[in-house]
Amino acid sequence: MDHDEVLALFDRQMRREARPDGPDVRVERDAGVVRQVGPPHAWNGVLWSGLDEGSADAAVARQVRFFGDLGLGFEWKLYAHDRPADLADRLLAAGFAAEPAETVMVARVADLDTEVQPPDGVSLVPVTDAAGVQALVEVHELAFGADGSRLRDHLLARLSDDTVVPVLAVADGRAVSAARLDLSPGTSFAGLWGGGTVPGRRGRGLYRALVAWRARRAAARGYDYLQVDASDQSRPILLGLGFVPLTTTTPYVRD
Repeated sequence: MDHDEVLALFDRQMRREARPDGPDVRVERDAGVVRQVGPPHAWNGVLWSGLDEGSADAAVARQVRFFGDLGLGFEWKLYAHDRPADLADRLLAAGFAAEPAETVMVARVADLDTEVQPPDGVSLVPVTDAAGVQALVEVHELAFGADGSRLRDHLLARLSDDTVVPVLAVADGRAVSAARLDLSPGTSFAGLWGGGTVPGRRGRGLYRALVAWRARRAAARGYDYLQVDASDQSRPILLGLGFVPLTTTTPYVRD
């Protein structure tokens, strides 16, 4: 994999030419900034910026006013190679708070082992209805210790949208792990999101099995790459599966 070539493709397809990731969501371009805007349960924020020392502060101030006028909190998704080099400091000065950095990791779908199976007694079940969404949210809350109400609303709004493929790992009639595959039609990248396992079930291969399950579906839909914003916990697993670091990204959040 040519790192610079794939990074340039990712920046172009997934950031500068980004498409809305759900219903009632739009992507707008505003003088060097690409942002997504939608209802409160959607992801609202800046996907890409092409700024310099002379334009950055004004661009940040415009986005703060724009989302503030809508009554929406939002995220500026800052990547390590974004410019100007001190954009992070400018965001902090404008009242943003930095959340933990994540590693953007990519693998070529054709290079992955897609035959990894879940442990004995565990079934992988696609989510197709509101009950499945609720089960996925409960796993998310147990796995990450975070409120899942926005995720619930987001997935319920997209149940009829075939660009999101949520999946549960079920053991003894109970969901013990969950994840989703986000598809971006017209691009080379499918995204892996939300992979989490409840305490007591970790370290048994569920994460790997969910990656393989989603990789099979991405391959069937013709995607070339899988992309993950990986935490420190998932990064070692993904490295072992054949993913490589592309860059890092840090969410800068303004309520």
